[in-house]
Amino acid sequence: MIKLALIGQQDFGKAVLEAFIARGDQVAGVFCKPEGPSERPDSLRLAAQALGIPIYQFASLKSPEAEQAMRDLQPDIGIMAFVLQFAPQAFVNIPAHGTIQYHPSLLPKYRGPSSISWPIAMGETQTGLTIFRPTDGLDEGPVILQKTCDIGPNDTLGKIYFNSLFPLGVQAMLEAADLVVNGQHTQTIQDETQASYQGWFKSDESQIHWGQSVDQVYNLIRACNPAPGAWTQLAGVKVSLYDCHKHISRRYEDVQGKTGMVARVTDTSIFINAQGGQIEVLQLKPQGGSKMNAAEFWRANAPQ
Repeated sequence: MIKLALIGQQDFGKAVLEAFIARGDQVAGVFCKPEGPSERPDSLRLAAQALGIPIYQFASLKSPEAEQAMRDLQPDIGIMAFVLQFAPQAFVNIPAHGTIQYHPSLLPKYRGPSSISWPIAMGETQTGLTIFRPTDGLDEGPVILQKTCDIGPNDTLGKIYFNSLFPLGVQAMLEAADLVVNGQHTQTIQDETQASYQGWFKSDESQIHWGQSVDQVYNLIRACNPAPGAWTQLAGVKVSLYDCHKHISRRYEDVQGKTGMVARVTDTSIFINAQGGQIEVLQLKPQGGSKMNAAEFWRANAPQ
């Protein structure tokens, strides 16, 4: 049985907590970020609370109070599962066997906070996850294990995360914890010549530029589905695009009209021109509204 301290938040942290509990390990305490007044309750905190596990919500894990709380728990290992707070070496080195961290990319590629979206946006056909030793550098520590998964040509951010990286990540945390506590793990220094860093996928990054190739536009839409939603302006309204299909044109003359123009409307979709093809949009969300059928939106808002 492993005695662990869990550092994390939200649904992934909750799933990792439940996985360790289910196999009989002892979760000595849970560290999670304090919730702001406008934030939804942290599902990890709620799950730990229901199980009677001590909960620590420090504004900073760099504080002496956070370090003392970790010392008092005397865990075998620290488990970092979806952590947005900075955890310094003085904190993560306290457990007897140190701490391990989950990151949803094949490090050293795609370091940073939006590491699931970027490989999809860049047209990668494979991604994965890494369990590594956290250091003071962002996602730079030695690798303990990695697992890969394919990115299909129509896979979205949501599908890759919920169908692959989420369940694979939970199991990888169990596997890595066993290896470390039993002294059976290896640690591989990351190759800095292969390293890449990408920041948050926010509004600027998720804006569609219709002058790009149809492949690039489609990859961006997939990378932003379900969040933050790749966006554009249609009929003077800012809309985010969700369920879409890509149609490649083999001949230049097959695409009529300018890029970014709605070229065709069906009962259920609209076709928007891009370089080398069209994006068929089935579902979109107007700013301030709800997701809706794209053809219905266009018929209600198209210029007369």
